[in-house]
Amino acid sequence: MQSQALTVEEYINQVPDSQREAIILLQKTILENLPEGFVEEMNYGMIGYVVPHSIYPKGYHCDPKLPLPFLSIAAQKNFIAVYHMGMYANPELLNWFTGEFPKYSKQKLDMGKSCIRFKNVAHIPYELIGELAKKVEVVDWISLYESNFVKR
Repeated sequence: MQSQALTVEEYINQVPDSQREAIILLQKTILENLPEGFVEEMNYGMIGYVVPHSIYPKGYHCDPKLPLPFLSIAAQKNFIAVYHMGMYANPELLNWFTGEFPKYSKQKLDMGKSCIRFKNVAHIPYELIGELAKKVEVVDWISLYESNFVKR
């Protein structure tokens, strides 16, 4: 479910009370750990962390008007989601995360290709999400993105 919010602040204000604190803590955790160059903005109806056009003018191959997405967080109807494109593109990063997750949570990992779902906000491993956020520098993400998603 995509939000129509135009700003991150507006998005956070629209998040249900039961999820708002978790979204704020995720946002804070990501901002404290995200490498320099990524910027926070609304992207695809979620709070997104992107490579701006000023760094990567080509933008996202699916819609070049949009900046290159990297990480997003969203309050969905039944869960909070963390979307990390780097794990989708880099099997080593995915393996690292799935190996580390049990050290931070007793819960079963609920994950899709790039989406980590948390049905209970009390079980979000913020420290691990912070570690994940700082694992990929902007230049490394651009290189990984181009090698995986850009047709030559």
